[in-house]
Amino acid sequence: MPNQIEMSSDSLKKRKPKVNRNEDGKRGRHDEQEGRYYSEEAEVDVRDPREDYQLYKDTCLDLQRLMSEIQDLKNKGGKDSAMEIEEKKVQSCVHFMTLKKLNRLAHIRLKKARDQTHEAKQKVDAYHLQLQNLLYEVMHLQKEITKCLEFKSKHEEIELVSVEEFYSEAPATISKPEITSTDSHQQTLSRLDWELEQRKRLAEKYKECLASKEKILKEIEIKKEYLNSLQPQLNSIMQASLPVQEYLSMPFDCMHKQYETARHLPPPLYVLFVQASAYSQACDRKLVVTIEGNVEEARALFKPPEDSQDDESDSDAEEEQTTKRRRPTLGVQLDDKRKEMLKRHPLCVTLTLKCKEGSTLNLTFYFLMNLNILTVKVKIQPALELSTAISAGDLLNPDLILSCLYQGDDGKTTPNPANRYQFDKIGILSLNDYISELGHPYIWVQTMGGLHFPTDQPQPAVIADNALSASHMEKTINLLRARLLSRLSLHRQFASLEHGSIPVSLECQTLFPAKVISRLTKWNVITYEDYLALPYTKDVIECGLAKETDQYFYLLIERGTAKLNGVVVLNPGYCAVPPVFSLCLNWKGERSSSNDDNIRVMESEVNVYFKELCGPPPGFQLLTNQIQRLCMLLDVYLETERHDNSVEGPHEFPPEKICLRLLRGPSRTKPFKYNYPQGFFSHR
Repeated sequence: MPNQIEMSSDSLKKRKPKVNRNEDGKRGRHDEQEGRYYSEEAEVDVRDPREDYQLYKDTCLDLQRLMSEIQDLKNKGGKDSAMEIEEKKVQSCVHFMTLKKLNRLAHIRLKKARDQTHEAKQKVDAYHLQLQNLLYEVMHLQKEITKCLEFKSKHEEIELVSVEEFYSEAPATISKPEITSTDSHQQTLSRLDWELEQRKRLAEKYKECLASKEKILKEIEIKKEYLNSLQPQLNSIMQASLPVQEYLSMPFDCMHKQYETARHLPPPLYVLFVQASAYSQACDRKLVVTIEGNVEEARALFKPPEDSQDDESDSDAEEEQTTKRRRPTLGVQLDDKRKEMLKRHPLCVTLTLKCKEGSTLNLTFYFLMNLNILTVKVKIQPALELSTAISAGDLLNPDLILSCLYQGDDGKTTPNPANRYQFDKIGILSLNDYISELGHPYIWVQTMGGLHFPTDQPQPAVIADNALSASHMEKTINLLRARLLSRLSLHRQFASLEHGSIPVSLECQTLFPAKVISRLTKWNVITYEDYLALPYTKDVIECGLAKETDQYFYLLIERGTAKLNGVVVLNPGYCAVPPVFSLCLNWKGERSSSNDDNIRVMESEVNVYFKELCGPPPGFQLLTNQIQRLCMLLDVYLETERHDNSVEGPHEFPPEKICLRLLRGPSRTKPFKYNYPQGFFSHR
């Protein structure tokens, strides 16, 4: 309460005192001089802000307490409480006046703090301006000092002989050692005189060499005329020898033209052409190597740019025309940059692989100049017209036939790490969007061209290596020919499988009994997503044996009421990589490898022991032999199943196979191994 009384007295002091006025209604000068007025600005300097803050908190608490007491009194509603409420209202008003006074004092303190800050900033700005002026003067003086230090005389640009060589070679009349040894200025002048003397001698020698050069050039011109006169005669001789070249299968003329064109190939295509031609001549006569494309455009790439004097004279006219044209939009500019980035070399190299059956595989190799990679396009020409098989639609697809020729090489991404940074600049997300137009950049294609990208970092320059290309040429050609033959063989097999016929060669008939009752009734292609959705393929997926690059097929084998469903994973590297089968039998319920050990054994018979079914090399009959074995295994499975004696009538699957033992072991596995020539089945 003392603080409150003090604040109330302070508020009363704020009132202005009475002012005496004279008759004219004006304030008297004497009263104006002697009168004292209350000033809050002066009070701010005397009062402590922390005490004011504590007073503010106490006042707020008292005001809160008074309000709650007034509320309680009103709620009671007594007659005597009216006087107490009025007293408490008066006390509340006093507290409100105290809060107003504290608010004014806070604003005055804030204004004074801002004024002081402004004055300090002005002082700092004045000091900063003085500092900038001094720094500018220092910088100017440093520039002048640097100019003086960097001054060079003309003679410093001349490369003079060393001092030791000068004194050893120059005559005494020029070197003057008694003077120049102690005076550096005279030494420099003498060295310059000696340099002038030497250059005069060299100028005389230069004139003599020019005269000798003119004489030699005249002799060269005479010999050139003689050689040019021989060219028509040589051409007539080569033309007359063409029949002999064709008869001896030695086309020197065609080879000469090819070698002339090969001079304009880029280094990777040149390495590919040289190594493929050498391999064709030495090891494989059925490999034909040719160069195609526009030779004139290739020559223009190596021509140096001509002088642009005429262009400079017409620059004004061109500027007027360009200003009238509309500037291309950002999208058009990006398209132009993408086309320039993906530009191919005008020349390409074509390899034609001929097989024994007469089928050919045409490989056209291109070089992307800005990306520094090779791409390949495929064209297949079968010897005979193939029958249309729906499930064989992707076997001879040019975009898929060479996929994973080497493991993991699907040709959908660029092998050059530097291309990713180039694509980011022009907005290309992936090269896969342009593969249909440019071709596939397989890693083995880069190897055939001698290109190697060893690290996952951008390389400054990639050089085509002949040794790298030669080390991979034979293996790659053999893989390409084997891939074509395997796909053609699969195409013919699929045509038979779609009609329910399993082709088994004479060499492989001993692998199966003479009578197999189960028959293939359905064979079609399925997608990778359909394969993942099947419940009985979970084990194959978890082992990583099913990939997006593989092809997937569905088969159905029936015998009576039993239906054997199966899906096949066909790797692009068939038959080096065997197909993987997953089975599910629908007969008296659904049976798979997860709930029936015999189904698991049937899967192992075709997946694990596939080497027994490869047949004669190169083993293209592996798939059909595996399917035929599945038919045989289904017969054994059904015929060895127990018959319900409570059901009258003949057995649905009468036993026709000879089995030494029907069941074995705790898992009760059945005899699935066929023994030739005895003709009985046994356990492994």
